[in-house]
Amino acid sequence: MIDYIKGELTELTPALAVVECHGVGYGVNISLNTYASIQGHKDVKLYIYEAIREDAFTLWGFSNKQERELFLLLISVSGIGGNTARMILSSLTTTELVDAISTDNAKLLKNVKGIGLKTAQRIIVDLKDKIIKTDVASQSNTLGLGEKNPISKEIQEEATSALTMLGFQASASQKVVVSILKDDPSASVEKVIKLALKQL
Repeated sequence: MIDYIKGELTELTPALAVVECHGVGYGVNISLNTYASIQGHKDVKLYIYEAIREDAFTLWGFSNKQERELFLLLISVSGIGGNTARMILSSLTTTELVDAISTDNAKLLKNVKGIGLKTAQRIIVDLKDKIIKTDVASQSNTLGLGEKNPISKEIQEEATSALTMLGFQASASQKVVVSILKDDPSASVEKVIKLALKQL
């Protein structure tokens, strides 16, 4: 079992980080919150969850243990897989997610792309007691956003690429991203993606 990977961050997109450790580059799926947390760092430490199936071996990485614990709780809910859990953790901070579950705020969860009212309610029913019993609620913290990139073309390409990796159509993603950048040319990649997640 891999608990964490610590090494040089050689590649980074809003959905994937490549961390080189002792000559091996590990491709790790990440959320937007983790991306914002490690952006600009040369060396990183990502807490890992290994998803092993017959046809795939996938690494999910998190900048802190609280986000990993929330991810594990989310995928324990029927109908929530790794990509959906990442979508939730990319749309909400750990604090917002804990608060939403603790206060029965299904409306906030329903705002996440791909989460309907029934799924939002199931998340709350399944996880409310579990979250209260864990350290997540007391230790959850809001992760800051990365620095803004002044080159909107790069931001456009990076945001579109990230949304495509999250499962959205490239043409639709690009259209939404361009629209957002027209309204706010100085928006960071994180901001563009979060706004796009609400529109797609």
